Amino acid sequence: MERESVATVLSASSVSANLNSPKLLVAASGTGGHVFPAVATAEQLSHYQIEWLGVPDRLETQLVPSHYPLHTISVTGFQSRLGLNTLKVLGQFLRSIFTVRRLLQRGGFQGVFTTGGYIAAPAVIAARSLGLPIILHESNALPGKVTRWLSPWCSVVAIGFAEAAQYLGKAKTTWVGTPVRSQFRALAEADSIDRSEHLPDLPIPDGAPLIVVVGGSQGAVAVNQLVRQAAPAWFESGVWVVHLTGENDPAAKTLIHPQYVALPFYHNMAGLLQRATLAVSRAGAGTLTELAMSGTPAILIPYPFAAEDHQTFNAKVFEAAGAALLEQQAHLTAAQLQQQVLNLLQSPDRLQQMSQAAKQLAIVDSAEKLAHLVQQWIEHQSH
Repeated sequence: MERESVATVLSASSVSANLNSPKLLVAASGTGGHVFPAVATAEQLSHYQIEWLGVPDRLETQLVPSHYPLHTISVTGFQSRLGLNTLKVLGQFLRSIFTVRRLLQRGGFQGVFTTGGYIAAPAVIAARSLGLPIILHESNALPGKVTRWLSPWCSVVAIGFAEAAQYLGKAKTTWVGTPVRSQFRALAEADSIDRSEHLPDLPIPDGAPLIVVVGGSQGAVAVNQLVRQAAPAWFESGVWVVHLTGENDPAAKTLIHPQYVALPFYHNMAGLLQRATLAVSRAGAGTLTELAMSGTPAILIPYPFAAEDHQTFNAKVFEAAGAALLEQQAHLTAAQLQQQVLNLLQSPDRLQQMSQAAKQLAIVDSAEKLAHLVQQWIEHQSH
């Protein structure tokens, strides 16, 4: 293969038994916000031959190869400042378009599904040049730049928040929600959430109020600091805290208390959010979808350095629905956070209202809706 050709990782379990089934390239890379919805959708397309397009050293290289053939390309996002590096990134980008185009041609793919981000750009442009159907899923209330620029070239843009449609001009959009891990499905379908559910691997007493702190897949050092300062007053009120610190917080182990559990991550997020009385959380689209599916009331502190402050746009949807309180990190003190949590814990009726409002924002069968959309467009094209 040529030097710029695709690096491919194959797994024996990834080879489809039905070689006559449609062939789909999934372009999803980076954080869980891009990769998890794509995985959930791909699982609903089990009769398709699916191959994956990713970037070296990102999350998909850990999750995908045991399930699907993984192709990687070297591509990065453009920076706001022009300079010599801009020419390098532009050259890399143009090469990636031709690389993906060759992959689509040689592989006999019948369509592309992408969850946005910078890997979507070469995938969309290459597929468009070949006349292939393109289904793009945008999870955020404020669509990313790549989605806004290239949505007119897509067959359809599936959106996680209905509010996103207003930013996409004349592009064909359909609201499907955002797919999440299958473990949340049962929670979303339940008539009511049992907040007393026991978690066998955590020492939380039955009936004790529980605050769960979620920083997203990257953690949230600034939120972690606020929580550690506010927590002593919560402990005095009998509250337990499970704090998912992420792996990048050097002070993660500095707070020690019998009612405090600090973990870099937790495998059973559905069970944890089901047990939670209240969440303190960032406002990434994937996390918010999980809060909606589990009906968990929340105080949302958007990551202030997210691209175009898109987490604030996400959080405002939950705030407007009455599902969460929105606090900007720059103006929030530990004392304010401490008191807000205590006020909510003393208002069980309000927490119940917030829980119901959150559940109203959940689209339970999002993965199925998105998979059906993929099928519609690929099968329409083939006829």
